[in-house]
Amino acid sequence: VAVKALIDQEVKNGIPSNRIILGGFSQGGALSLYTALTTQQKLAGVVALSCWLPLRTSFAQVFIGVNKEIPVLQCHGDCDPLVPLMFGSLTVEKLKSMINPANVTFRTYSGMMHSSCIE
Repeated sequence: VAVKALIDQEVKNGIPSNRIILGGFSQGGALSLYTALTTQQKLAGVVALSCWLPLRTSFAQVFIGVNKEIPVLQCHGDCDPLVPLMFGSLTVEKLKSMINPANVTFRTYSGMMHSSCIE
């Protein structure tokens, strides 16, 4: 709700929603994905780092579909002990079943834990 309120405020400030990109790391990435797929606002994209899609198994019930063409960049380290790579892999497969799979990019980083890297 808070992220949707921020989007609404930016739209009120004159920024078209289709110029807004959501992004986050870990829980922030999970929140960004969830918000992009449940908002009524058409968004420009999502950057989701070391995260997962909340409620992945029941997500079809809350998916709105306004952002079926949204570009998603999802990145994950292959040594992440907090959010295992499998969670990222399951998330990307779920995303590809819900939105245009050509718009979903998944990158893994060798040796990276629950952190970021230069690449």
